[in-house]
This record gives sequence, structure tokens and C-alpha cells, in this order.
Amino acid sequence: MFDRFTEQARRSIFWARYEATQFGTSSIQAEHLLLGLLTEDTTLNQRFLGAPSSESIRQLVEARARRGVETIPTSVDMPLSDECIRVLAFSTEESARLKHVHTGVKHVLCGLLREEKSLAATILREQGLELAVVREELSLGPGAAD
Repeated sequence: MFDRFTEQARRSIFWARYEATQFGTSSIQAEHLLLGLLTEDTTLNQRFLGAPSSESIRQLVEARARRGVETIPTSVDMPLSDECIRVLAFSTEESARLKHVHTGVKHVLCGLLREEKSLAATILREQGLELAVVREELSLGPGAAD
């Protein structure tokens, strides 16, 4: 599934897995993927959200996300939730729609926004981010897939 994902997008998924273990959940959720994106691509916030910092988005996620009783060791197998699988499928669709060879972090951001009922999409929309804005930047040409 991840063959066409850029190295940065793959690392975002790795960070999402880490976030899920810290939240003590049994699977990687869309909000963990959002935190993973913000950890891996520190400029993502500035490019799309303007004022809110990664830390303020983290605080919103932490305040609203479901938590387990305790953190889970990182050695435990952590599956993707159905929601997260849909986000990643949407991401590859966004890449294919633009005829991009690889799926990058901006495509994953589009995928998060397309999973409209997720906590991640809700927080992104509350911060003023719209799918059309991300799609616009993706269509601008070279380097668009980062």
C-alpha cells in the first residue's frame, strides 16, 4: 500500500503510529496521522494554516481525542483504523487525480480533509483549512507531491 508514498509521507505514518501508542489506543486514528504530519513536515502548518501553531493543534487533538488507560509500548503491533485506511486511500486518489507518481504529505492532508467526520478533519476545518486550498497548491506543479 505504501510503495508510492514519499519518504516524508511514510515517516508521517511512522509518527502517527508513535502518537497512537502515546494515546494508548489500539489502532492508528486520523488524528494521530494529523499529528504525524505536523511532526514530520514542520512547514505544513505555515503553508496551510497560517497562525495556529503545531502545538495549538496538538492541544486541540489531546483535548478531544479518545485515550486509553496507559501508553502502549512501541513494540506492539498497531493496525490502522478503518478511518485511517480510508484517509490513506483518499490520499492515493488525490495523487492519481493529479497524475502525480508519488503520494506526499499534501496528498495525505487532502485525504484527512476528505474523511469529513474524523476529528482531524473537524480540527483542520475549524482552523480554516479547506480541501480546495490544498488541492490548489497540489496542482501548482513541480515539487507538489512533497
